[in-house]
Amino acid sequence: MPVTKPFWTTKSLAEMSAAEWESLCDGCGRCCLHKLRDDDTDEILFSEVACRLLDVATCRCRDYPRRQAKVPDCISLTPAMLETIDWLPPTCAYRRLQEGRDLPWWHPLVSGRAETVREAGISAAGRIISERHAGAVEDHLVDWPGEDPTRGPTVPGR
Repeated sequence: MPVTKPFWTTKSLAEMSAAEWESLCDGCGRCCLHKLRDDDTDEILFSEVACRLLDVATCRCRDYPRRQAKVPDCISLTPAMLETIDWLPPTCAYRRLQEGRDLPWWHPLVSGRAETVREAGISAAGRIISERHAGAVEDHLVDWPGEDPTRGPTVPGR
């Protein structure tokens, strides 16, 4: 019986179906953290402050279908946007695949379990605070969302 290769290793991001695209999100919550850009260095500075719609315990959006209406600067990520944005965390599946890297062992599509995101220390759950309680974002800058402890091999053939 032939082995079917995972879709993310055989399709470009633009070729993926809507369901495949959505399944790439590991639910870590890092992209929903407020970020600042250093005016002098152009560096992205991550914070531990989460969007008001993000459940800080589960890292799930409280109103995903209507998030853009409720949070005007929330985006709906597309393959074309990946060419121009530089603020996705390095652990993000969309960014990893765009950069030619494979999904890591802890990604739910690889492990078969959503819990591995938390077990690997990738999830923001338990490490973040809601913007409703945070005060100034500048007072909550942290390094961990911009770190990738699983920097790994590239996807064969890309």
